[in-house]
Amino acid sequence: MFPKYFAIGALNAAIAIALGAFGAHGLEQKLTEHYLEIFETGVRYHMYNALGLMLIALFAKQIAAGKLVLNGGRLILTGMIIFSGSLYILALTSFSKLGMVTPLGGVAILAGWTCVIIAAMKKTKE
Repeated sequence: MFPKYFAIGALNAAIAIALGAFGAHGLEQKLTEHYLEIFETGVRYHMYNALGLMLIALFAKQIAAGKLVLNGGRLILTGMIIFSGSLYILALTSFSKLGMVTPLGGVAILAGWTCVIIAAMKKTKE
């Protein structure tokens, strides 16, 4: 899990930086302040979760993690794509129905972090 998820996290961090720069310089005059804030929220949580995946990969290597940590990483990655991706599309297209999808990504992210927390607590009991 370590090299793959660390690389996925690092790739997503780079994508978040590129999208943040695109939002700040390329969209500033094209989006309303409201939609620019939505785009920036997507970028912010994209970066948080990219860094989180990298930390989880380091944690997994340290404790020789099992399926719980792997599933946590998968849920976080999926949630990040759904959450941030839906915000990016919403900001760029004004397609407001995507607002109903965004919370599903948030729930997946929370479920992923819950898996990681449970795995960490199990390791402290050993």
